[in-house]
Amino acid sequence: MADLFGSPAAAPAAAPPANPPLAERLRPRVLDDVVGQAHLTGPDGAIGRMVAAGTLSSLILWGPPGTGKTSIARLLAEAVGLRFVGISAVFSGVAELKKLFAEARDAARAGQKTLLFVDEIHRFNRAQQDGFLGVVEDGTVTLVGATTENPSFELNAAILSRAQVLIVRRLDEPALGELMDRAEASEGQPLPVTAEARAALIASADGDGRFLLNQVESLYAVRIADPLDPAGLAALLHRRMPVYDKDREGHYGLISALHKSLRGSDPDAALYYLERMLTAGEEPLYLLRRLVRFASEDIGLADSNALAVTLAAKDAYDFLGSPEGELAIVHACLYLATAPKSNAAYKAEKAAKRSAIATGSLNPPAHILNAPTRLMKDLGYGKGYAYDHDAEDGFSGADYWPEEMTREHFYQPSPRGHEARIGERLAEWARRREQLRGPGKQ
Repeated sequence: MADLFGSPAAAPAAAPPANPPLAERLRPRVLDDVVGQAHLTGPDGAIGRMVAAGTLSSLILWGPPGTGKTSIARLLAEAVGLRFVGISAVFSGVAELKKLFAEARDAARAGQKTLLFVDEIHRFNRAQQDGFLGVVEDGTVTLVGATTENPSFELNAAILSRAQVLIVRRLDEPALGELMDRAEASEGQPLPVTAEARAALIASADGDGRFLLNQVESLYAVRIADPLDPAGLAALLHRRMPVYDKDREGHYGLISALHKSLRGSDPDAALYYLERMLTAGEEPLYLLRRLVRFASEDIGLADSNALAVTLAAKDAYDFLGSPEGELAIVHACLYLATAPKSNAAYKAEKAAKRSAIATGSLNPPAHILNAPTRLMKDLGYGKGYAYDHDAEDGFSGADYWPEEMTREHFYQPSPRGHEARIGERLAEWARRREQLRGPGKQ
């Protein structure tokens, strides 16, 4: 796939088209011309230092689309005097890789080292990624891979151990503004938009420089007489769809942000991330499953209505579908964000599970076991059982733990919401157990 200001093509490059796109015409000629990545290309950046030293290690450039990864790789090869060869993992296979490796070995014998740029490197499977190890290890090629996905998840550990991962940042407003300035200088005339529409155009690019320049080129092509305001701009151009792969890091990053915003009782942030996911095409039922889980994990008995509200939202969405049913999801999201928080049930489950694994063969005390047969009655099953409904206040204070165990306390209610009252009740029951049996095992 093409990257900002160019597409990876194996050397020697084909002759450029007679009328290249604006993004191609504005492709940077030196590393200092790459916008928005001074943390890498500047004197103190990793790439700047490599260029100053005249040596280059294998790299993985990780960042969103349209941020200059291909341009950085090409200019880096020129800066350190390497032969540049670019391929895309989308279109390349094992046969082409073997051919490129053989050509790189021939070039090395002739004294010319090769920088092999692999766009979308995460799209190679694990076996294909392993194919790079030998030629990287023996210096046949210096590998520079580009990926929009988290390398920790998508690339082999062996590749990562041989390459430095550099983060290419999403282009911010000043960087996108600089690209627009360069476009206007190249065209020799200002963009036909108002100041407000110019800001809206930058915002619509969502950090993607290539998308912005394509939109700018479209505006110049229609030869607008009067500058467009934001409404006119929106009517003419389409907004860029958010970058979002439902099975990749963007998905997990946003659901984590939603969960933590809910936990932090920030309804506005939670609603923002919820809408980010819905707008990007996330399955509403996936979001509802996470909200239902949150109701028990982070609220629990502090407000037991939270679980009922989330399940009702699921039923409402099933009944109404999109878009009407999405309001029920918003209802549940806001309820969870504004409810009192407690992870006491979550912690109690983990503690009880550890105890159950450690003591799972112990029998309950005989007095709480049913005795459906004569033999079981003769063995004392059910003998002395105290029926709590017959006791004062419905509390007998009986011992329900295996004889070999000391009573454990898994559930520690928080002092928030309904759990504050639960805590008071538990404290009273503990006091009465101590009165019945004395201090110790309660």
